[in-house]
Amino acid sequence: MSDIYVEDIGKGFPFVLVHGYLGSAEMWLFQKEFFSKDHRVIIPALPGFGESHKVKSLDSIDKMAKKIIDVLDQKNIDKFNLIGHSMGGMIVQEITKLIGDRVNKLICFATGSIGDIPGRFETMDETREKLKREGSEISFSRVPPKWFIKGDKDKNYFLCENAVKNVSLETADNALLAMKNWKGIDNLKNIKNETLIIWGDKDTSYNFDQVDTLNKNIKNSHLEIFKDCAHNVHLEQPDQFNNLVNEFISK
Repeated sequence: MSDIYVEDIGKGFPFVLVHGYLGSAEMWLFQKEFFSKDHRVIIPALPGFGESHKVKSLDSIDKMAKKIIDVLDQKNIDKFNLIGHSMGGMIVQEITKLIGDRVNKLICFATGSIGDIPGRFETMDETREKLKREGSEISFSRVPPKWFIKGDKDKNYFLCENAVKNVSLETADNALLAMKNWKGIDNLKNIKNETLIIWGDKDTSYNFDQVDTLNKNIKNSHLEIFKDCAHNVHLEQPDQFNNLVNEFISK
C-alpha cells in the first residue's frame, strides 16, 4: 500500500491529477466531480502536503515523480492521461521522461520548463528566505492569494486555506528546493505525447515565455490561454477548464 493519500474514484480510462506547491488532492475538487463520471480519477496528495501531511516530504522533482509512478504501479495502472498544475507540471514532465510510453495524453497546466522560474513574482530563494524569516503561517497567507485574480476573496480560495493547514515549514522548503534545482528544458524535445498547455494570462508565477517555451519545444503541443485568470484557472473558471480538458482527452 502507498503511504500517501490517494483519491481513486470513478470508472473508465484512468486520469491522473497532480497538484502543485502548497496544494492538496482536494484542490482538484471540481475536476474530480466532473471527470469521475466517465473516467477513473486518481489524485495523489504529495508527501508532506494536504491529506499526506504526516508523510515525510521529498526534496526533488524526480523523487516526487517516482512516488507517483509507484502509486500507479501498485494500482496496476498501465496507460493513463496525466495533468500537472504548477510544481505538479514539473512532476508530470518528469513522469513522462521516465515512463512516457504509458502516458496517453499530457496536460501541462500553469507551469514551465525551469524550476527557478524566470519572471516569477519573486525568486525561489526569496520565497525560501521569507518562509524561514516569517514562518509558515505568514508565508502561506502571502503566496496563495497571488494565484487568483481576486486574491483571497475568490469564492474557491477556501481550498487553498484547507490545503496549507498542516503543512510544515520543512515540507514547504523542500518543495521550493526541489523546484529550484529542477530543469526540464532539455527534455522537452523528447516528449512525443500529444500535449495540451493551459495558462491564465494574469499568472504572476509563470509568465508567457514559460508556456511559450513549452509550446515551441514540445513537438505535438497546443497552447490554450484563459483570459482574466491567474495561476489557478481550474478554480477560477472550473467549468470552462473542465470542458477544455475533457475535449482534449476525449478526442
